[in-house]
Amino acid sequence: MLLTLFLAIMLCAAITWMLVSAVAFVQKEEFFSSAPKAARDVILPREQEPFRDARVLGWLLMGFSLLAIAGVIVIAAWDGVRCGYGFSRFFARFLTILTIYKLYDMTFFDYYLLMRAGFFQFYYPEVGAVYPLKKYGYNLRSQLLKLLVVFPAASALAAWACTLLA
Repeated sequence: MLLTLFLAIMLCAAITWMLVSAVAFVQKEEFFSSAPKAARDVILPREQEPFRDARVLGWLLMGFSLLAIAGVIVIAAWDGVRCGYGFSRFFARFLTILTIYKLYDMTFFDYYLLMRAGFFQFYYPEVGAVYPLKKYGYNLRSQLLKLLVVFPAASALAAWACTLLA
């Protein structure tokens, strides 16, 4: 269980690193697909980099983030196979990791970074007028869909795949 909690924390850290890299350095509008439509409509293209080679640095950091996310998956699977996990233990491990991530996403990304700290508004001031109109939980339906349907299904699929390896 301790390894599962550690892996969940590592997943949260890797996704946070990816988000910071995408928003602060790469600055491509394509990364804002989960933002409200009103915010996507006002985001201006960023032709000028924040500093020389910022996008290169951002892509490198995002690559490291993807490697860390892959590492979380591989370690979760490898350790379970090594310890003789069955379907239910694999399922519980993956569901725990994804649930912790989703709760982190809802509290840290949505509430703190977006609503309280103004992290996105700092890099994209044009969305500043959009977010005060939004209340925390504006995307609650999609968040709950992921938490209650998508993540359990993904956990079951991952658990099934891991039991094939065992």
